[in-house]
Amino acid sequence: MHYLWVFLIGGLICMLGEMLIIYTNITSARILVTFVIIGVVLQAVGIFDPISQFAKAGINVPIIGFGASLAKGAMAAAQSKGLLGAFTGGLEATAGGIAAAVIFAFIFALIFHSKTKN
Repeated sequence: MHYLWVFLIGGLICMLGEMLIIYTNITSARILVTFVIIGVVLQAVGIFDPISQFAKAGINVPIIGFGASLAKGAMAAAQSKGLLGAFTGGLEATAGGIAAAVIFAFIFALIFHSKTKN
């Protein structure tokens, strides 16, 4: 049953993103940023963790989970390090994921050759 909820909630989030791409003039980059901000807001108001307990990877794996991780790291570091921690905590909390994305992007750039869209 857990897999069903993960699939349904993650699928709904992805479907929302696809619908925004297909039916609006909003660019993919703006949709990405919007989803990150949604994750930050959900974490800031304390709603993300209860949703995450229920939805698990369905909410954590999409970009909304990244936004929540940024917010959680920034809030924790702000409490322990003050104002400077508010700026650095998000990156400390998500450094592993960011590093993995950069490394994999580099590897795939070496393997595949990009082409411009026409």
